[in-house]
Amino acid sequence: MSAAPQSEPAPYVLRADADAVAVLTLNRPAQRNSLSLAMMAALQAQLDALAVDDGVRCVVLAAAGPVFCAGHDLKEITAARAGADAGREQFTRTMAACGRLMQSITALPQPVIASVQGVATAAGCQLVATADLAVAAASARFCTPGVDIGLFCSTPGVALSRAVPRKAAMEMLLTGQMVGAEAALAMHLINRVVPDAELAEATLALARQIAGRSGLAVRMGKRTFHRQAGLPLPEAYALAGEVMVENLLAEDAAEGIGAFVAKRQPQWKHR
Repeated sequence: MSAAPQSEPAPYVLRADADAVAVLTLNRPAQRNSLSLAMMAALQAQLDALAVDDGVRCVVLAAAGPVFCAGHDLKEITAARAGADAGREQFTRTMAACGRLMQSITALPQPVIASVQGVATAAGCQLVATADLAVAAASARFCTPGVDIGLFCSTPGVALSRAVPRKAAMEMLLTGQMVGAEAALAMHLINRVVPDAELAEATLALARQIAGRSGLAVRMGKRTFHRQAGLPLPEAYALAGEVMVENLLAEDAAEGIGAFVAKRQPQWKHR
């Protein structure tokens, strides 16, 4: 009797496209979608593919199961301590992969919307803070609890300190306290809170709204927003002015302004 065929393991990250929106779903619910090296590699591969995909104009980052993301895989980290270097090489690879992943989200031409259910902790909270926008279920919660286990969440703090006021970030980092969706909204960690049952559709509606705009304008705008944020005011205006001139010369700007004047819907060419 022949052996039963081995089933293929489920992908770490699923991708589904519709209406110029790509939905990436973290797909390790039994592991609370933790950012193991394999999970980060799978998500990085998807982002690298999206970066050159002109057919996608907005990206949703979602997760399967009751938890959005529980941060780094502590079992993987603990196992690495048995190595001759006490885990240094793997810890270094883990942090480097995480840093590249977060920077790829910021550099991605398309806006990224986090769709958050359950809890987003440590590097999971970092994902939310890194995304351009975030929609959360009413029951969602957020924290950076490294201090509870003798580990300050320094890398999540990079994204958190750029997303929320400094004192709010420090309170989360120093106390490890869980923050509810409404509190996260008040500190601007997220953009919207919706009923749990409406999370997926509400996030997709926002993504479709963005995807319905000129892809060229949105890509130019996201790139410039992040570039100018780190510049002194005169340099920021100089950069933004140069980009506006290039944007005005684009076909979509001519079409959009013409459509506005003629009181009709624009027909975007995304160039």
